[in-house]
Amino acid sequence: MAENVDSTVMFKQTYGLYIVSSTLKDSAGNEPFSAGCIINTATQVTSNPIQITIACNNENETCKVIKQTGRFALSILDQTADMVFIGRFGFRSSLDFNKFEGIETATDSLGDVYTPEHSCGVMACKVEQVIDAGTHSIFLARVEAAKHLSSQKPLTYDYYHNVLKGKTPPKASSYSASE
Repeated sequence: MAENVDSTVMFKQTYGLYIVSSTLKDSAGNEPFSAGCIINTATQVTSNPIQITIACNNENETCKVIKQTGRFALSILDQTADMVFIGRFGFRSSLDFNKFEGIETATDSLGDVYTPEHSCGVMACKVEQVIDAGTHSIFLARVEAAKHLSSQKPLTYDYYHNVLKGKTPPKASSYSASE
């Protein structure tokens, strides 16, 4: 990275924290596999049709499942989320730990599992395009369904850092080793 770039400036951008999840169904009748992770990069890019972009680290199991299924659920985290809940999705691997076990879950209209806990809204998204961004994949997706889940305030990245005192994990798109 260039010497004159303070990457922590990125924490000032007004964006939130989200859980992106995707469920892989096996035609052989095996138990469905749901992967999910915390992301901080989701943006609406068009309004008709509503399309969003998300970025997901290529090493995350969630990214791999999204590439296989071509769809995902995007849950907008709210300010009731605590570090234990965030840690469940942000600091563990879906390969080693069933992130959805023992918490409230629901399934969106496209078949992806999500959690309404600590979420103020959810979108069911169908991938239209995948862009290789090196360490991450950027998914351009059409929002097929969306609904409000609560009237709580969305959890912003600023709130996560300054109120919850959260750290950025190495696989996050805004990770800085100096944090």
